[in-house]
Amino acid sequence: MSALWSVGAGLLLLLLWVRHRGLEAVLVHHRWVFVCFFLLPLSILFDIYYQLRAWAVWRLHSAPRQHAQRVRHIQEQVREWKKEGSKRYMCTGRPGWLTVSLRVGKYKKTHKNIMINLMDVLEVDIERQVVRVEPLVSMGQLTAYLNPMGWTVPVVPELDDLTVGGLIMGTGIESSSHIYGLFQHTCVAYELVLAHGSLVRCSPTENSDLFYAVPWSCGTLGFLVAAEIKMIPAKKYVKIHYEPVRGLQKICEKFTEESKKKENSFVEGLLYSLDEAVIMTGVLTDEAEQSKINRIGNYYKPWFFKHVEKYLKADRTGVEYIPSRHYYHRHTRSIFWELQDIIPFGNNPVFRYLFGWMVPPKISLLKLTQGEAIRKLYEQHHVVQDMLVPMKSLEKSIQTFHVDLNVYPIWLCPFILPNNPGMVHPKGNETELYVDIGAYGEPKSKQFEARASMRQMEKFVRSVHGFQMLYADCYMTREEFWDMFDGSLYHKLREQMNCKDAFPEVYDKICKAARH
Repeated sequence: MSALWSVGAGLLLLLLWVRHRGLEAVLVHHRWVFVCFFLLPLSILFDIYYQLRAWAVWRLHSAPRQHAQRVRHIQEQVREWKKEGSKRYMCTGRPGWLTVSLRVGKYKKTHKNIMINLMDVLEVDIERQVVRVEPLVSMGQLTAYLNPMGWTVPVVPELDDLTVGGLIMGTGIESSSHIYGLFQHTCVAYELVLAHGSLVRCSPTENSDLFYAVPWSCGTLGFLVAAEIKMIPAKKYVKIHYEPVRGLQKICEKFTEESKKKENSFVEGLLYSLDEAVIMTGVLTDEAEQSKINRIGNYYKPWFFKHVEKYLKADRTGVEYIPSRHYYHRHTRSIFWELQDIIPFGNNPVFRYLFGWMVPPKISLLKLTQGEAIRKLYEQHHVVQDMLVPMKSLEKSIQTFHVDLNVYPIWLCPFILPNNPGMVHPKGNETELYVDIGAYGEPKSKQFEARASMRQMEKFVRSVHGFQMLYADCYMTREEFWDMFDGSLYHKLREQMNCKDAFPEVYDKICKAARH
């Protein structure tokens, strides 16, 4: 009873303090208070709900039976929109705050919302080595479903809450992408409801133009209702080799060298300053030295990027065996390194052991509760950007990131980019090795100004024939945007499929210069 009185008294004092300081001041300057006491418990409830739902669907085997009915309901909504005169653009009815993107999509308030409640794994085809899923299936949900069966997907983008639909309509990448390409390159078929309400399946051999145009289109060609993704056999562990490297030229040479080796199942780099990095290579294996197993995903373990930094500070190499699923979601608990700005003491051993099991807070809840003051603060003093550039431009790109942003750590992830039709492909006629440079955090560059600095970055990326991930803030003009991306197939299909009255152009949906 005394413990309850203590908790009650503590909450009362907290509320009195919040009232004294003002809610907005607390949310801006002491955000950890709100996150720790409210968002973390709420995130746990969210997870419990979705896990129970997934379990119930699995037990009842209801997903495949209900899928056709749910798709028909989407078609009915589209046909109803046509009957109403097609007066507004359509978009999915999923609230903007539920997406992992930090961008707030105001178009949801003005467009016709089509409700799409598709969040289940539909079928695992062992013979074809393909899994068929609905678009709202998350990466955490998919790996939890497949791993016990002995399977996984070739590219498992980092964060648990990333959805298949978002990774197809936008893009996704992982440290295995130097072998398999981007997430879209592991997909073998899509099913979409088009602007006139018909259901269409597309693949490299069936409606191939649509198949290649869908990735990066951000839902502006139709509503994705299912996808078929390649599977590969899963193994128990990833054997990771950590190697600290100093000197920018040596970092780039070593990273390029390892990225070209197909015997590496995974390649990743964490850049801690302009001339200090740890390059990690991994190999899938079923055997492990027991003394070197590191279950890095356990709630009490150090955040992965902090764990990696120890090898740099000690100036030593190292080898560990990380359970596969822990490896796939190694950056989830700290949201890469974003959580250190929200909960500054989050990696403290005391906090990890007492409260680490509740981490991380849901990104969707962080968005929902950030308020206008925090949104503006983040917009002006915070960057979350992924720029995809040719590997041959890596050194020049890192120098540009350092001058314009000066944000560390920087994430380096290589990927192979095939010369397929669509919005994103190499400049030449051959497959080319690219690298994703991820900058997440508060810029330390003295001349940083959000709009001007990002436009400078975008100009540089265009100059090396690179691409900007579209989940992030984009400041390009329409002409600059279509200079970066190849819109020939995309615009051709929008014309053919009568999309112009049904969906906004991708530029109007995602770029700041177009959004109001």
